[in-house]
Amino acid sequence: MPAWAQDIAVRGETLYTMAGEPIADGIVVIEDGMISAVGPASSTPMPSGMQVMTAKVVTPGLVDAHSTVGLSGYLNQPHDQDQLEKSSPIQPELRAIDAYNPKERLVQWVRELGVTTLHTGHGPGALISGQTMIVKTTGETVDDAVVVPRAMVAANLGSWALDNSGKAPGTRSKQIALLRGALVKAQNAANAPAKKDAPAKRDLMVEAMRDVLDGKVPLMVTAWRAQDILSALRLKEEFGIELVIDGAADAYLVIDELREAGVSVILHPPRARQFGDLENASFDTGAKLRDAGIPFAYQSGFEAYVPKTRVVLWEAAVGAANGLGMEDALKAITIDAAALIGVSEKVGSLEVGKHGDVAMFNGDPFETTNFVTGVVIEGVVVSNEAR
Repeated sequence: MPAWAQDIAVRGETLYTMAGEPIADGIVVIEDGMISAVGPASSTPMPSGMQVMTAKVVTPGLVDAHSTVGLSGYLNQPHDQDQLEKSSPIQPELRAIDAYNPKERLVQWVRELGVTTLHTGHGPGALISGQTMIVKTTGETVDDAVVVPRAMVAANLGSWALDNSGKAPGTRSKQIALLRGALVKAQNAANAPAKKDAPAKRDLMVEAMRDVLDGKVPLMVTAWRAQDILSALRLKEEFGIELVIDGAADAYLVIDELREAGVSVILHPPRARQFGDLENASFDTGAKLRDAGIPFAYQSGFEAYVPKTRVVLWEAAVGAANGLGMEDALKAITIDAAALIGVSEKVGSLEVGKHGDVAMFNGDPFETTNFVTGVVIEGVVVSNEAR
């Protein structure tokens, strides 16, 4: 909890707690960075003299379920592009915490647009590009920002992770063979008998993959096409690992298989450009996953051009307009996103005992003519201008 956290209350004409029905004229009270009370303004106790901010609509701080922000920067120049290391196709030992820059302007930009929690890390372009982490979009140092230093190991299937220069992997079968080989190597290391009087030799790649095998961290596989999604599901079944499917442009084509496998989906930004492996992407995939009972959340993702990211608020708006509806779309960037990345006990809803993270709007959050009018993170007002 930040030492500079303020005691503050936020009052909204409509308060979406994401833990029940919306509250008309609701208020959330934050003390020492944590939510101490929430409910109707007429009946919710509040310490006298507390600063009160007001807005037409108040929601939990937004949760971006997958991004590269903080590793990729807005300038799109080599010095601010740390989301991808190209020297090897398999590098699960790369730690996002060693590359994240909390002062990157792109972090500030998404924060001003209501994003308070970010699942970020190494991005697409390599078979296993590295690890991800969960941060708050504030803090002077990465240690100030970090919530979970290692959240998932990021893998990638399909054309984005193929090598066209004659090096491996050059085909989809080689991608799966290399992934399987990395898991088998870690499996063999775990089963190898200890050598008497010989100090154990550390292998950072093996250690990272052993943690996947042991269920300490999920393997997040970015897979766009149905064939790649199904290949990832086969690996899950073969090794008994926890798997999260990321991207999933073709998810609606394999709904039954996803549901049977019991996986969660971090769905692509609906407005991502629909070509290549995303040629079958659809605006209504979120609604189809919801209807099938498959846990999912929206993400900002990674773009190969400036400013390197989309904004989950605007992406969820597309889902809302294409079968998902306002409240389910809001869940997909608040409580459902927090649950998917494993931090729903801390963020994602306005409940007593959770972090005091709040986003304020001058109307319907998904109406493109409206604005974010204020953002609070753990009781600190980090933005109070219309964005």
